[in-house]
Amino acid sequence: MVFEISSVVSKLQMVSTSDHSSVVSMNLFVALLCACIVIGHLLEENRWMNESITALLIGISTGVVILLFSGGKSSHILVFSEDLFFIYLLPPIIFNAGFQVKKKQFFVNFMTIILFGAIGTLISCAVITLGASQIFEKLDIGPLELGDYLAIGAIFAATDSVCTLQVLNQDETPLLYSLVFGEGVVNDATSVVLFNAIQSFDLNHIDPSIALHFLGNFLYLFVASTMLGVLTGLLSAYIIKKLYIGRHSTDREVALMMLMAYLSYMLAELCYLSGILTVFFCGIVMSHYTWHNVTESSRITTKHSFATLSFVAEIFIFLYVGMDALDIEKWKFVSDSPGTSIAASSVLLGLVLVGRAAFVFPLSFLSNLAKKSPNEKISFRQQVIIWWAGLMRGAVSMALAYNQFTMSGHTSLRSNAVMITSTITVVLFSTVVFGLMTKPLIRLLLPHTPHHKEINIVIATDASTPKSATVPLLGSAQDSEVDIDPIHRPSSIRALLRTPTHTVHRLWRKFDDAFMRPVFGGRGFVPVEPGSPSERNGHQWR
Repeated sequence: MVFEISSVVSKLQMVSTSDHSSVVSMNLFVALLCACIVIGHLLEENRWMNESITALLIGISTGVVILLFSGGKSSHILVFSEDLFFIYLLPPIIFNAGFQVKKKQFFVNFMTIILFGAIGTLISCAVITLGASQIFEKLDIGPLELGDYLAIGAIFAATDSVCTLQVLNQDETPLLYSLVFGEGVVNDATSVVLFNAIQSFDLNHIDPSIALHFLGNFLYLFVASTMLGVLTGLLSAYIIKKLYIGRHSTDREVALMMLMAYLSYMLAELCYLSGILTVFFCGIVMSHYTWHNVTESSRITTKHSFATLSFVAEIFIFLYVGMDALDIEKWKFVSDSPGTSIAASSVLLGLVLVGRAAFVFPLSFLSNLAKKSPNEKISFRQQVIIWWAGLMRGAVSMALAYNQFTMSGHTSLRSNAVMITSTITVVLFSTVVFGLMTKPLIRLLLPHTPHHKEINIVIATDASTPKSATVPLLGSAQDSEVDIDPIHRPSSIRALLRTPTHTVHRLWRKFDDAFMRPVFGGRGFVPVEPGSPSERNGHQWR
């Protein structure tokens, strides 16, 4: 009996010690997040640094300190987790990107974005897979199967859309931001779908039907994921417009928008769809309808709340990756042959460069053939920036690599350890070096001219985007139709083909005004507030 009591007491002490260690770890991590924000603010005007690189370098520095204090046993206070990344950190980042994106610029370039994000990812994956399979056999890395090489292609074809938000400015370079970030969202979704397809297919019996099956599966996932995001966004708009929740509590409006956004992502994961695409399009729909249905205080709150959650999640990811990069357990497997790991990293980095160039320039050429106006075409200098800005690899590549080459977060084979350390090296090098050089490259190739300012003024008048809201937050001046180009009604099929995007946009606006906004609200809708003239007169529309 005494032995049982002492055993229980010892277990309780162990639990208490574990809880205390967790509290210490979280305190340290929160303090590091605060340090990242402060240092990022001090470096705001620096032409080289951004918050992502700052957090990454602070994470690496902290990892070195922990490694020294622990006697070389550990370098992190938290362990990299795919679930933490995909379930908690990625959704607010992607949602806020859709919520803040300038929709007109995004949809005008929609076909180019899909071309880059879907077809381009497949081309990049094929180049990286073929190159790795030919070169890695000569490096004597270890036993890698066909599925591993295909997985390597999917892992390193995934661009870092999070870092793109840091290095490109939506107002200064709207076209580049729209293309690179839009491609990054579709690219991430395509890479994850491709990676999951590789794991689910029987690669021992390859036949032509696999390609058709994958294409059909991808189209289904893209359409279904997009529709789920749109429907969830419309449902939130209808509920808030119909129930006038803001009459009693703006907190409920804000909470409902946040929960519906997160629900869209989790529903997509539950249905084996692409949560990235779903939550992105949910953000677009919510910014177009739901955001205009809530009270003015809720608009301000939601705009800043979503931006804050996204900002903290971004810093968390890069700090997390930086600290985990020095995990001694991963590096001890390759310590006897560091040259092999360096060679593998160099090969992968070179394949990333070649794989991206293999689709950016040819697909840009094809995209330009379909555009009649010279102003709409992607210049060679812009193509170079698109190629360069998409070279960064980040947490998506890390998460997929851990999924493929580790068991419960641990590596047990030398070949797997080489791939994990090579992935870490590529992520760190591409984020720091390519990230540092992106802003100076933009300034060099695209110097800021009055012409660009004029374009930015036109784009900035898209009042349906929360980020462009000014004081008064939603005054009648901001709700005007100034963002619609003065395109005349096409008088022939030739005219329709000459300006297809403008024509489709004009037709969509007519349909939106006639059918969608009366049901789901949106720009021009005035929420009912207690004691307001709208409530007394029963008016809902200006």
